[in-house]
Amino acid sequence: MTNNQNKPIVWVHGDCLSPYNPALQKYPDVPAIWVWDDALIEEWQLSLKRLTFIYECLLELPLEIRRGNVAQEILTFAQEHNANLVVTVTSPSPRFANICNAVKSSLAIEVLEIEPFFDYDGYIDLKRFSRYWKVAQKYV
Repeated sequence: MTNNQNKPIVWVHGDCLSPYNPALQKYPDVPAIWVWDDALIEEWQLSLKRLTFIYECLLELPLEIRRGNVAQEILTFAQEHNANLVVTVTSPSPRFANICNAVKSSLAIEVLEIEPFFDYDGYIDLKRFSRYWKVAQKYV
């Protein structure tokens, strides 16, 4: 599972809500957390339908669901589990980078790569799946 030096937790975020999340695969037997990011929900104006979809995905994963300041909830969860390492997967989101920087001020963080669904370097509006899929379907 893990060596004696690292006692990890896994942070699952919206860019890899999958049982095949590399962090969950690498550390299947450690505590995992998801934090509802109220600021992001408000910024993206997520519909109740989309929130329900996300919640249903979360129910299929071995994790604890929390709500609040993401970095602070991750740090609290790590402390509750005597963890000294947060493992997650990469994200292109500037918000993700800010959260990682806040976590790094107190704990080590390991960011695993995700195999991209398709190769694309242009802009995609990720606020609506239909806009994403309109671009993605040309490449898959």
